[in-house]
Amino acid sequence: MLTLSLIFLPIVAGLLTLTTKGENAKTLASLAAFAELVLGGYAYCTFVPNATSQFAYSHSWIANAGINFSVGIDGISLILVSLTTLVVPFIILSTFNLRYKNPSVFYALILFMQAALVGVFTAKDAFLFYFFFEAALIPIYFIAAIWGGENRIKVTFKFFVYTLFGSLFMLLALVYLYLETPGTHSSEITAFYDIASSLDLKEQSLLFGAFFIAFAIKMPLFPFHTWQPDTYVEAPTAGTMLLSGVMLKMGTYGLIRLLLPIVPLGVQHWGMVAVILSVIGIVYGSIIAIQQKDMKRLIAYSSFAHVGLMAAGIFSGTLDGIQGALIQMVAHGINVVGLFFVVEIIQQRTKSRVLDTLGGITQTTPLLTVTFIILMLGSVALPLTNGFVGEFLLLKGVYEYNAWAGAIAGLTIILGAVYMLRLVQKSMFGPTTSLTEGFADLTLSEKATLFPLAFMVILFGLAPNIFLTVSEPAVAQLLTLISK
Repeated sequence: MLTLSLIFLPIVAGLLTLTTKGENAKTLASLAAFAELVLGGYAYCTFVPNATSQFAYSHSWIANAGINFSVGIDGISLILVSLTTLVVPFIILSTFNLRYKNPSVFYALILFMQAALVGVFTAKDAFLFYFFFEAALIPIYFIAAIWGGENRIKVTFKFFVYTLFGSLFMLLALVYLYLETPGTHSSEITAFYDIASSLDLKEQSLLFGAFFIAFAIKMPLFPFHTWQPDTYVEAPTAGTMLLSGVMLKMGTYGLIRLLLPIVPLGVQHWGMVAVILSVIGIVYGSIIAIQQKDMKRLIAYSSFAHVGLMAAGIFSGTLDGIQGALIQMVAHGINVVGLFFVVEIIQQRTKSRVLDTLGGITQTTPLLTVTFIILMLGSVALPLTNGFVGEFLLLKGVYEYNAWAGAIAGLTIILGAVYMLRLVQKSMFGPTTSLTEGFADLTLSEKATLFPLAFMVILFGLAPNIFLTVSEPAVAQLLTLISK
């Protein structure tokens, strides 16, 4: 029932939020998100690190078709559930100084999206996974389309069409696999694992392509990324945080949960192509990020580059690569939420995100400066920060898979430092401008958001086993499954 509670608590709270007027909606949504965090913390503390699925619940959904509402949490799921329950409260808290039209709808959509995200990460039935995968798209579409920037309609329409198009490929793959299961058929993900050995290379190659397109668009990977920068920029910052902090992880999680174990022959045959595309994305995204003058767009491209490294690590098929991807998902989620919030603070104070118009902010903002730098150091994977452990394992895994790919992917260390240091230097240091004179330091709600995020950058860098020991048995079992 715990997994079920994690899914339905945000739904119930979202429905209540819809009936709440004014700023009370913000308070109710915040309380619900922190209650969800407590549930997520309880799941983490009571979870026994092994390869089995725990807190499971199953109920017949479409009985005649063998489709069940089946959910549970293993070590891989727990990492993503923990990330979702961890960052959403801070996303809501980051909006406390802002005013939105129709706040009840805005905050209800955030809670509905959280429920869908938890559903994706806990689904044990393939069609339930697809249902939540698509359901997560609806709230973020309306968040971006209603509360986004000037070009929001055009940009969100492109985002919607892209992601829906990719999901249709996944649906076709799931239907094919369902029909291949014996007897009366089953849509349990483990049933798809069981028939993997009966699929020949041609079948697995086609299924690989279908899954890869769906997840590559969602993350996104090169060259399926063109929707991402504009959507990140045009969406309200809370929406951008949801997209970059959690939603893109649905794609990386899908690679681990579905693609690798269901089509191992396809991965052997086409995995190198996927790694090459991922590595191209790392270098391409980093170079574009270096050239950006808009702070939000710069971080959008940096996120694109980070996802490329995660995907390369997953396709390496190594324990280090997949473990590194999992812990990097958590680190990236924390760091990018914090960085986008810093951009929002600067934009609210100066009405600008253009680096050339900023500078000198650090002279009056010691607290903002320190937290911004900590988040930046985590993003560039400085040792003893959360980004270091994941990036080290990822590069090790990719290098074990292919030395050349590992060497080129390693450029992320240098390029990442260039664009992130440039971001901090041009926005925070140097002489003040007409926009940054008298820039105020953090307010109480801003401290309540940034301080915990900065603390987690250090904590998870010093104690990465908080997550690594939880996921390792499940990842090891996955690799055993793939190697059969």
